[in-house]
Amino acid sequence: MRWEAHGDSSEGSIPIVMVHGIPTHPRLWRYVIPKVERAGVQCFAWELVGFGWSMSEGIGRDISVARQAEYLYAWLNHQGITRAVFVGHDLGGGVLQELLTRHPELCQGLVLADSVAYANWPVTAVHMARAMEENIEKLPPQLVKPFFLAGLLNLGHDNAGRLLESIALHWKPYARAIGPKAFANQLRHLRARDTMAVAGKLYQINAPARVVWGEADALSMASGKRLATELGATFTRIPGGRHFTPEDHPGEVAAAINDVLQEVLKKQPV
Repeated sequence: MRWEAHGDSSEGSIPIVMVHGIPTHPRLWRYVIPKVERAGVQCFAWELVGFGWSMSEGIGRDISVARQAEYLYAWLNHQGITRAVFVGHDLGGGVLQELLTRHPELCQGLVLADSVAYANWPVTAVHMARAMEENIEKLPPQLVKPFFLAGLLNLGHDNAGRLLESIALHWKPYARAIGPKAFANQLRHLRARDTMAVAGKLYQINAPARVVWGEADALSMASGKRLATELGATFTRIPGGRHFTPEDHPGEVAAAINDVLQEVLKKQPV
């Protein structure tokens, strides 16, 4: 498994575990992490198995939301992380819903930003690509790029500069020879039944929580508000924001994380 670690690694630091979605990788959090890391806090940006630079490890494996939660749980155990603040975007948010309804004891706090939830996904562009997955895996990378771009543009950025940067950054793993096969593998494991299975169970996550949502996200704001209600979380709407809020609006996402951290710190013994 692959991950990034930033910040204070000393004993007693609060771990923040961040999980990206599709078609991104841990660098999604590059603008959020500097606004969160400090003394007493360590950020881990975990890479979904079969995504980003771990694409080859996903071939032949189940990389569904439900199974990703198992992989993440194994990684947490390997790292010796027994309690953490969790942050998820897109598919990563679905993985955290699955993980933390199974293991609520892990959760010190939770932030979900524009997360898959209930039946709010996959989006239209993904449905179209999935219908062609058998052909996609046989194509050269340059012919797969239009499918990648369709997904990215359909969900969208409201910051044009960040859009161009995001395309360049997140396309790199897919541009390799394994990219088309890995992309097809990702598509066939996207299934809303995984998030539907935890609907109604989120109340089990008894920890400070925030939900952050771009008001123009293709993933419906109604689903975000429902998440907030079930989690007992504060809901933050980002005016004009689209889907990739950790890149376009890192300040708002970081503010939600820092709010949760403050609540966690208040509960710690002096």
